[in-house]
Amino acid sequence: MANRDSGKIRQYKKPLNINLGMIFFGVILVYIIICVFMYFTTKHVAGYQVKTGSLYVENIYTGLALRDEVIINSSYDGYLNYYVREGERIGAGKMVCTVDEGGRLQDIIEEQSMGENSLEEADLEEVRKDIMDYKKDFDSRSFSSVYEFKNSIEATVYKKANANILKNLDSLNRSGESGLINICNAPTSGIVVYSYDGYEDFEPSMITEDILKKTDYEKTYLFSNELVNSGDKIYKLITDEHWSLIIKTDPERAQLLLEMEYVQVKFLKNQYVSWAEVSSFTNKDADTYVQLTFNNSMVTFCTDRFVDIELILEEESGLKVPNSAIVEKSFYLVPEDYVSKSGENGEQGVLKEIYDEDGNKLNEFIPVSIYNKEEGKYYIDSPELDHGDRLQKLDSVDVHTISEMASLVGVYNKNKGYADFKQIQILYQNEEYSIIRSNTEYGLVEYDYIVLDAEMVEDNELLN
Repeated sequence: MANRDSGKIRQYKKPLNINLGMIFFGVILVYIIICVFMYFTTKHVAGYQVKTGSLYVENIYTGLALRDEVIINSSYDGYLNYYVREGERIGAGKMVCTVDEGGRLQDIIEEQSMGENSLEEADLEEVRKDIMDYKKDFDSRSFSSVYEFKNSIEATVYKKANANILKNLDSLNRSGESGLINICNAPTSGIVVYSYDGYEDFEPSMITEDILKKTDYEKTYLFSNELVNSGDKIYKLITDEHWSLIIKTDPERAQLLLEMEYVQVKFLKNQYVSWAEVSSFTNKDADTYVQLTFNNSMVTFCTDRFVDIELILEEESGLKVPNSAIVEKSFYLVPEDYVSKSGENGEQGVLKEIYDEDGNKLNEFIPVSIYNKEEGKYYIDSPELDHGDRLQKLDSVDVHTISEMASLVGVYNKNKGYADFKQIQILYQNEEYSIIRSNTEYGLVEYDYIVLDAEMVEDNELLN
């Protein structure tokens, strides 16, 4: 009993109780921390799946109108009066205007009271219709057209009164006073225009970008009742129905239009559609221009030097890729005879000359990737090749030294888990996307995955 009541207290060890819930929570926490760390330390390369799509390309242009134009100058001094409406066709030898040296014609007009009441109701109705049409189509941004319209209305009124004037001219003729009123007849048939701008003798090769921007463009209008001197310009004749518009394009668009030969053109001024024959040229600044030639519609635009148009093309569709995925890369150009197959997998490669430690020449097979073939040469790339390396042709003593390089436009394909360059052929392009040719030998096919931003990766880089 004494031993049992000695008063000593023994401490028992608590059994180890493992809380599985806490362990599971800890594992998840560690996993989350690792994932967050990897997310912020790993480069994220976004992909884009290539699919067939369409692309809107801006087809609206401002063209410079070129026609066969002849400036007619006055042979007399005096007051100018027109009798043909602007835009009207006149035959050779027909009266266009008179130059009144002594002011007698104005007296005749006043004597005949040639105001509104002197016109017949049908003539007045024609004038009213012209005014209503102009009012409907008037654009305040083109206020200069008011002067053209004023000229047109005046010429209409004078034309309606032309018969009375000619009778009085005959009377003056018999009285011996007609020498003061000179009749100006058209030297050839054509469309009459009462303005000029200095582009009458313009050649297509003289075109520049500033001209199409209307930099320093000036147009001079000619009016009735104006005092002119001998040698002054009094009107213009357009002598041929054939005319053309010159527009500025990029070389790719010019080539596309040339292949079409003829293209439909919509005139934005009146929404009229016509066919034009296509030709192309470059100016002294090496800019590309397209000349659209028409054989109709000239009268409608005879007073316009600049014409806004829209090219009506078929819907532009193909493989659609974002422009951010497009990159340009340089390659070695090697004659196709120097590329052969070798190895267990039949890889394509070249035989590179190397030297061992004893200075003996050897040929080492270097696998290469082929990205394009053009004019009997392969576009190849390999980290084991460099400028100046000598290549041996298989089963031959011929040797080729790597020296020539060229660039290709393409994207990085990521189907194989790394950035694999693929050449593309761009058909159309706008600010955001490009339409490329599908099913090319070294290119893309639909549903391929490509790198969305080509600047984020390097060639052959492993991708997550």
